[in-house]
Amino acid sequence: MPYLYAGITFKAMVERSDRSERPILEDCQEKIQYRFKDVELLRAALTHASGADSRLTSNERLEFLGDAVLGLVVCERLYEKFPDFLEGDLTKIKSEVVSRRTCAQISRRLGLDVYLVLGKGLSQGPLVPASVLSDVFESLVAAIYLDGGLQAARDFVLRHMGPEIDRVVAGASGSNYKSLLQQVAQREFGSTPTYQLLDEKGPDHSKCFKVAAVIGRTTYSPAWGRNKKEAEQKAALNALCQINGEPVPYPGD
Repeated sequence: MPYLYAGITFKAMVERSDRSERPILEDCQEKIQYRFKDVELLRAALTHASGADSRLTSNERLEFLGDAVLGLVVCERLYEKFPDFLEGDLTKIKSEVVSRRTCAQISRRLGLDVYLVLGKGLSQGPLVPASVLSDVFESLVAAIYLDGGLQAARDFVLRHMGPEIDRVVAGASGSNYKSLLQQVAQREFGSTPTYQLLDEKGPDHSKCFKVAAVIGRTTYSPAWGRNKKEAEQKAALNALCQINGEPVPYPGD
């Protein structure tokens, strides 16, 4: 199966001289503002499983490593920059900052979709799927880490994630997770979320409430709040994280 790399078949690209291929990766390095000592790491990071000879030669292993490096760098920055934030607050911010949606947006801003090695089925679509763009950002983080070390990866991540951290902390993204969950639920499941009160504890003047978001027949991970409104917001965020395949920031137990 032929597959595309920057609009040409990979087979044709391989058959060309190194000199004709070099501008593609050179241009990519200019876009990401990082120059590789080992350009093969960049090539691997850009190779989706659909366009690889085997899954071992795709960017899946780099994606695995990049997810960990990305999490480390963001957690380190949050820990250092916000010493008064509790663990739950830090976890909530981190979950949104490193979400697949954010990673895909950064990849699209960098124009990485132009450089991806994709199978013919994916390359024929009008847009590269957000999941693929999210994965390639994580793979690129890993490639930079392997090529230049943790500081190089940290510089790259914070150049793009730093503004996202500030945006989330400032609330520019909006913290009305119930509203966001309603949009997602109606778009993805054709249903409106409801909220189920599961438990409450404490004296009347200082109660805590345990609430779970419910979409259709699925009950998502519950969360505790100091009032029902707070509990519902946290439960909505838990549901959003579960839908995106991410860890929940507010364990209910």
